[in-house]
Amino acid sequence: MERNIKLTLSYDGTDFNGWQRQDGSDTRTVQGMIESALEKIHKKPVVINGSGRTDSGVHAAAQAANFHTDIDSMETWRFIPALNSLLPWEIRIHEACEVLPDFHARFNARSRTYRYYFIMRKHIMPWELRYAQHIKRHPDISVLNSYARLLHGEMDCTAFAVPGDSSKSRHRFIFGAVFFTEGEKLVFEISANAFLWKMVRSIAGTLLSYEEKGFDPSYMEDVLKEGKRSLTGPTAPPEGLFLWKVDFDHA
Repeated sequence: MERNIKLTLSYDGTDFNGWQRQDGSDTRTVQGMIESALEKIHKKPVVINGSGRTDSGVHAAAQAANFHTDIDSMETWRFIPALNSLLPWEIRIHEACEVLPDFHARFNARSRTYRYYFIMRKHIMPWELRYAQHIKRHPDISVLNSYARLLHGEMDCTAFAVPGDSSKSRHRFIFGAVFFTEGEKLVFEISANAFLWKMVRSIAGTLLSYEEKGFDPSYMEDVLKEGKRSLTGPTAPPEGLFLWKVDFDHA
């Protein structure tokens, strides 16, 4: 009897060309690596569905994915060590559980939460550049949060759409956004039902730029209404971005 298995996994996206497999290409992707491992276990191709398609260089603390298996002699938890033994060190499976037959990691996701990390100090260790953007100042968090509070509810996110985004609709429901600190790190966290291509990086870079330039929150209100990308700031680099968690309606 076929089973539907949900995985929770993390990965260092530095040396991957994103999550999504690229057919007919030797490009290294997270999905491609996991499917290769699953094929070795099943002795045939197996497709895995991710909850989100992270871009090149973007990391995940708790990506969710699912695949269907016809192996009925293997306890579900055993997929964790079996896959980890076949995957590169940058990808680790943390949880495996059986879910409803029609569960789909992408379509059943209610919300996705991302975190973007900035390190606020004059000097930075070389290896830290894999996981954060370096800024040599301490931004005013109260000002940043005055912008972040405007990101809530059903919104037209056109202002944060980058060239090349192919989304049919640019409306997204944002559950909330906030800045906070963790030691010397400034963290931007945002949750939504879904995101446009590079949208989180666009927002993170824009809000930091607005704070540095001393823009009033009313300026951002106008930008959101006008929906012009030319009025927003730079897109933050991928290294500081993490897919932090995924919540589901049911599993």
